[in-house]
Amino acid sequence: MKKLMSLICFFCFIGAFNSISAQETADASGVDQINYKKRSPVYDYSEHQLNNIDTIPDFDIKPNKLMITGTIYQNDGVTPARDVVLFIYQPDEDGNFQMKRDSSRKRYVHHRAWIKTDSDGKYTFYTFMPGKFLRSKELKQIHRVIKEPGKPEYDINPFFFNDDPLIPELTLACRSRMINSLLRLQKNGDMYVATKDIKLEKNVLLDQ
Repeated sequence: MKKLMSLICFFCFIGAFNSISAQETADASGVDQINYKKRSPVYDYSEHQLNNIDTIPDFDIKPNKLMITGTIYQNDGVTPARDVVLFIYQPDEDGNFQMKRDSSRKRYVHHRAWIKTDSDGKYTFYTFMPGKFLRSKELKQIHRVIKEPGKPEYDINPFFFNDDPLIPELTLACRSRMINSLLRLQKNGDMYVATKDIKLEKNVLLDQ
């Protein structure tokens, strides 16, 4: 059982990011268009200008609506981080990643969204509660990718949910690693609301 829980802990923090690409063609923000099909989906937004609020496709028809909001800080945990792009993607309520193809035949996850922070570092996503496969030992999660100005993109731990029934089965070490990405939900009318601030990582290499 301990071995199984260790594997759960390990796979919690490995997103489907490397095997799943994102959506339509977009402003690549300096990324070579030749590598469009292989590049990170964080660059594949279709809007000419991102803002600090975005909505996941199908939000309006999903029963368990969810708002995730917070502030992205520099690694000092105090200074709001400006012009940071945060990309999220997730499975549907049945635990399936709904895949599509854009006009260039690049596969992408249908349920995805991007924000870009202003000077106050604030962000808000309107989405819905993701599911997981029946009998799966994987936690419910929403995957995240960060792009800071002048730095390469990088994955951060997914959003997890503090009421997930699998969490008590994890090791203490695994749970301590999850604490900064655990969402605590509150019900506000017909929507769940979670507030989660993000502190940027310190040791990210600058783009060459």
